Amino acid sequence: MPKDSPNIIITGTPGVGKTSHCELLATNTGLKHLSINQVVKERGCHDGWDEEYKSWIVDEDKLLDSLEEEIRRGGFIIDWHACDMFPQSWIDLVVVLRTNSTKLYDRLKARQYSEQKLQENLDSEIMEVLLGEARDSYDEEIVVELRSDDADDIDGNVERIEAWIENWNKDRVDDRV
Repeated sequence: MPKDSPNIIITGTPGVGKTSHCELLATNTGLKHLSINQVVKERGCHDGWDEEYKSWIVDEDKLLDSLEEEIRRGGFIIDWHACDMFPQSWIDLVVVLRTNSTKLYDRLKARQYSEQKLQENLDSEIMEVLLGEARDSYDEEIVVELRSDDADDIDGNVERIEAWIENWNKDRVDDRV
C-alpha cells in the first residue's frame, strides 16, 4: 500500500534544534512528530538506563519492531540523533541539522551535560559523524544538510522542508493520474 504522506527524519547532534524543527513542522504540515526518545521510554524499547550518559540504552530491534507498522503508513517526522538504523524503504527525506560549535557548546552546557558527554557531542558535530552516517545509509538525493544556528535558520529550514513535502505530494498525485 503506497503512503499518503512522507516520512522525514530530522537528525543531528543533540542541541542542534531537532525538536524545535519537528514541532514547528508538525504544527504546519499535520505530519506527526515522533520523538524516538519518548518512544524508547514509553514502549520499553531499551535495555536499561546508562547512568554515566544519563540516557536509555536503546534496543534497536525492539524499537524498529515497535514502529514498523506505523511508519510504513507514512506521515511521520522522526526526531532522533541517529538515522542509520531506519530502513531506507521507510524514509523519504533525511534532514541533518548542523550548528556552529560555539553555539552547540553553549546549548549543551545549558542542558548541564557532563564534560565527557559535551565533548563527545562536540567532536561528533565537528567530525560530521551524523552527516556521514546519513550519507552512508541513504541515497544521496534524499539527504539534505541544513544549518541551525538561530531562529531565522529554523524558520527558513521549515519553509524549505514544507516546500519539499508539497512537491512530494504533487509527485504522488501526478503518478496516480
